[in-house]
Amino acid sequence: MKKYVLFDHDGVLVDTEFWYFKAGERALAEIGFTLDRDQYLRDMTQGMATWAQARAAGIDEQTISRQRDVRNAYYQEYLRTEAIEIEGVVETLAELSDYVRMAIVTTAKRADFEIIHEKRQITPFMEFVLAREDYDIAKPHPEPYLTGLERLGATREETLVVEDSTRGLNSAVAAGIDCVIVHNEFTKAHDFSQARYRIDTLRDLKGIILGED
Repeated sequence: MKKYVLFDHDGVLVDTEFWYFKAGERALAEIGFTLDRDQYLRDMTQGMATWAQARAAGIDEQTISRQRDVRNAYYQEYLRTEAIEIEGVVETLAELSDYVRMAIVTTAKRADFEIIHEKRQITPFMEFVLAREDYDIAKPHPEPYLTGLERLGATREETLVVEDSTRGLNSAVAAGIDCVIVHNEFTKAHDFSQARYRIDTLRDLKGIILGED
């Protein structure tokens, strides 16, 4: 039986992956660049995404920096206006809280995270949240999840990571922690061959935690 769960955030607890892509696509379209979705998904597995294609096309860093600010504003607009809830998440967390201690390890910026959770009931179940500002090297590096282990005072063997992307999976694997991949339509084409488990929804997590699967 697992005692601790470290959750990724975007695509696992809230359905934001697509809207992050759309914000970048919209920002790049303003300078006449079309963001290729398939290449974006490939770049995403390496911890890159929105700006890799623009750089490869020769767009200068000053322009990228300006459009990054534009992208961030569009993304926050989407976070405030689009339906990003994932059905059953709060109910599942409430049930799991009887069995495990939980925390969030996310690449989301703290400002975006706070917008998302202004009116949601997810964070009360978490002991802490590690946002992008809380560690030095982002996923797929193991540092985020190793930092999470340290904060929990947990061992790798007692802990489960829940992810939806190859980038996050690789981070968990590099940290030596079993990883569950939960289905996300946006990242479904990623290579999840290193995952210990695959599930359709978070409701399927309880059986894994209790050792029933």
